[in-house]
Amino acid sequence: MKISAILSVLFAATVAVTYPALADDKPVTEQLVDTLTTLSGGPHAGYRANHAKGVMVQGTFTPTAQAAGISQAAHFQKATPVLVRFSDATGVPNIPDANGNAFPKGIAIRFQLPDGSATDIVSISVNGFPAATPEDFLGLLNAVRDSQGSTAKPSPVEQFLGAHPAALKFVTTPKPAPVSFATQPFFGVNAFQFTNAAGKAVYGRYQIVPVAGAQYLNQAAADKAAPDYLMTDIVARVQAKGVQYKLLLQLAAPGDDVNNATVVWPDSRQTVELGTLTLNKALADSQAAEKPIMFNPLQLTDGIAPSQDPILLARPAAYAVSYGRRLGH
Repeated sequence: MKISAILSVLFAATVAVTYPALADDKPVTEQLVDTLTTLSGGPHAGYRANHAKGVMVQGTFTPTAQAAGISQAAHFQKATPVLVRFSDATGVPNIPDANGNAFPKGIAIRFQLPDGSATDIVSISVNGFPAATPEDFLGLLNAVRDSQGSTAKPSPVEQFLGAHPAALKFVTTPKPAPVSFATQPFFGVNAFQFTNAAGKAVYGRYQIVPVAGAQYLNQAAADKAAPDYLMTDIVARVQAKGVQYKLLLQLAAPGDDVNNATVVWPDSRQTVELGTLTLNKALADSQAAEKPIMFNPLQLTDGIAPSQDPILLARPAAYAVSYGRRLGH
């Protein structure tokens, strides 16, 4: 069984939050990073514990007229510079882009606000998440780890998936290799609360939709793809004609669960177009530039607040562990 779908949280950033320790007396969030590191054959010095392989580009976010009606956030009022990192799953720095374990793909977007602050979006290429809590996600990762070399029938991961339908659905969802990052849709699996200048609040989840449309390789083409085809392709496209995505917000309806990342809202829910990401500048040394960057989904700005989703609230603490190790702290 491939572990691609399991390695899907984007570990990269800041704020420390304390969660209960399990058997080894470490916080759950630190244990997550430990197991991700083990699964990748690490530690790999200087790299993220997950989504280690990536590339960064720059551009601009231009909001629509409707965006200000959703949130008073500064980047929904006027055009804002952005820094964007695309990535492969796992902590393996040289994983081939079409390898099954390199999925789901990741995108992290930093909006550089007029007052010198920033706010981030961190999303993946699958709509939904395999676990509703950090403890369940750790259980899944540990089951994968314990299944390596195991002769038990059923294996630990098979036992876990048999008892956790959301995880089973996630790992069996097809994840084809995209033609390009420019043809890969991304999804915010966590909900946020958006408040406009009049004080009206709504909950929603981000969707990042390529203007070029979703396009994927067939299996034969994926088997022949160069190891770094996605990384080199996106840089070439950005430098040649630029790459665009629509940033959408899928709005929660009354009764929708906004605190459970395993619950996918129906496609019939209203979506609002917040704006366009236009990526048109490559970085001279992406690897050096990305090392000190800490993308953090809870680095928010006025007009956007977190839900109480346990997975969302746990992410910065895990990011802090990964970030400290990456810099040798």
